[in-house]
Amino acid sequence: MTHRTGTREEWRAERLQLLQAEKELTRRSDELARRRQALPWVRVEESYRFDTEQGEATLAELFRGRSQLLVYHFMFGPGFEAGCPSCSSIADGFDGLFVHLENHDVAFTAVSLAPLAKLQAYRRRMGWSFPWASSAGSGFNADFNVWFSEEQLRDGSMEYNYRRETSLAWRDGENAGAGAEAQLAATCGTDVSTYHRDRPGLSAFALHDGAVHHAYSAYARGLDGVWGMYQWLDRAPKGRNETGIWWRRHDEYDDAAAGSAVASCCA
Repeated sequence: MTHRTGTREEWRAERLQLLQAEKELTRRSDELARRRQALPWVRVEESYRFDTEQGEATLAELFRGRSQLLVYHFMFGPGFEAGCPSCSSIADGFDGLFVHLENHDVAFTAVSLAPLAKLQAYRRRMGWSFPWASSAGSGFNADFNVWFSEEQLRDGSMEYNYRRETSLAWRDGENAGAGAEAQLAATCGTDVSTYHRDRPGLSAFALHDGAVHHAYSAYARGLDGVWGMYQWLDRAPKGRNETGIWWRRHDEYDDAAAGSAVASCCA
């Protein structure tokens, strides 16, 4: 790839123009944040039950004495042998932030449908410490649109990211083993259909006068802002520079190759 070059004066002139666009985006982002916070709260009538390290807990108890709760819907279904690599790359940033949130009246937890023992084993493998609850046996994931039945998957009645998805019956055919989803499903030890029934998301809740209220949820590319590596790649010279699934769980990269690349750069 050949990129155009220029003088420092040309670079500065274009950078100043870009700065104005970046400032406009920042102000727009601030306005969107205010609109998120202005959404009406919807009372959550179901208490739900979760398995946590401290024992069984209701949704209200996940607040741990705080008035706000952020939940990351981590793709780790009951039929998975490992967590989704994409969710895992997002979760790599959780340990550094959740302590700050919890000291600012915001509780944080990841929630998945897999049994707690499986989540804990995977968390140990990844070296994480953030809170992670199992919603096994609960309707929580389905109610917040991150888990779907086989019937919904096949008849096109599933709604994800606020829109109805078309039928995915083709996944039983010759294309079922191809593409990015097949790669991701294989790394989780499951098939494409099972993998596709579990989805990522983020939900926000408020505790007011003893009642839990749903305040906000985001899905799909609405999670870009919390996927830390992409925020950095968007500022790298070549950007995201991707043609397919390139990322892995952080313990699956070839350290030897990475080390030799660093050595050659520093030689």
